[in-house]
Amino acid sequence: MTSSAPAKRTGAPRPTDPADSGAPADGGRATRRTRRSYALVVGCVLAGLIALLALVSLFWLPFAADDTSGGRLTAPGAEHPLGTDKLGRDLLTQLMTGSRIAFEAGLGSVLIAAVLGGALGVLAAFAQGWLDDTVSAFLDILIAFPTLLLAMLIVAARSATLGSAVLAIGLAQSAVVARLVRILVKRVLAQDYITAARTSGTSWPRIVAGHVLPNIWPTLVVNLALQFGLAVLAEAGLSYLGLGAPPPNASWGRMLQEAQATFTTAPAGALAPGILLVLLVIGVNLVADGLRETLDPTTRRRRA
Repeated sequence: MTSSAPAKRTGAPRPTDPADSGAPADGGRATRRTRRSYALVVGCVLAGLIALLALVSLFWLPFAADDTSGGRLTAPGAEHPLGTDKLGRDLLTQLMTGSRIAFEAGLGSVLIAAVLGGALGVLAAFAQGWLDDTVSAFLDILIAFPTLLLAMLIVAARSATLGSAVLAIGLAQSAVVARLVRILVKRVLAQDYITAARTSGTSWPRIVAGHVLPNIWPTLVVNLALQFGLAVLAEAGLSYLGLGAPPPNASWGRMLQEAQATFTTAPAGALAPGILLVLLVIGVNLVADGLRETLDPTTRRRRA
C-alpha cells in the first residue's frame, strides 16, 4: 500500500511587485527631489535677502559709514535699530556695508578664478607627456599654497585693500578651477565625437567652443558657486587679520575683530555679522547643491 505525500513546491519565490505592496516604485526618488527643491528654495531665499541688503546699501544707508555721533555702545532703539559699536557707528549701516563688501569679494574672486583658471585649465588639457606632468604638479603646488600667505605677499607689494584681498583669493581659487577644468576637458576630448569632429576637419577652437565648453559648464558653474562661499569666508578671515578692506569700510570680518573686546557688554556687534556670514555661506552652498541636481548631467543620469 503506497502513501501519497503532497508534492513539494520548488523554484525561486515569485518576486514581489511594488504595486502589490502598495509602495510607490519611485517614492524614494521623489522624496529626494523634493528635498533638493526645498534646499534650492531655502538657499535662494537666504542668499537673495542678503543680496537685497547689499543692493540697497548702494543707494541708501541709515548713516554715513564714518558717522560716530551715535554714542559709544548705544543700546538698540528707534534711531539705531541694532545699536552702535564702541566708536559710536551705527551697526545696521555697518552690516549693510559689510554685505556689499562680501558680495564684491565673492563675485570678484570668482570672476578672476573663472577667467584665469578656465583658460589655464583648457590649455593644460591639451598638454601631453612631460608638459602634462609639469602643469599638473604646478597646479598642485598652487592649490597647496596658503591663501593667507599669498595675501600677505600681495599686501606687501601693494597695500591692505579690498582689491588686494580679492586678487589674492582669486589667484588661489584659480588653481582649483584650473585643475577641475583640465580634468573635465580631458574627459570630453576622449569622446568619440571629438575624434569624428577632428576627422571631418573641424579646428580645435571650434571644437572647444562647440563641444567642450557646452559639456563642462554645468559642473563648472556648480563649482564656482561653491567657490563664492569660500571666497566670502576667506575675505572675512583676511579682514579679521587686518588684510582686507581698510576703515571706514565695514567688512564683517573687521566687525568681528572689533567687537570681540565688547562681546559681554554689547554682543550684537559680534553676533550680527557672524550670523549674516553663516547664513550667506549656507545659502550659497544650498544653491550650489540645487544647481548640481539641475545642471550636472551625471547627476541627472543617476536620477533617471
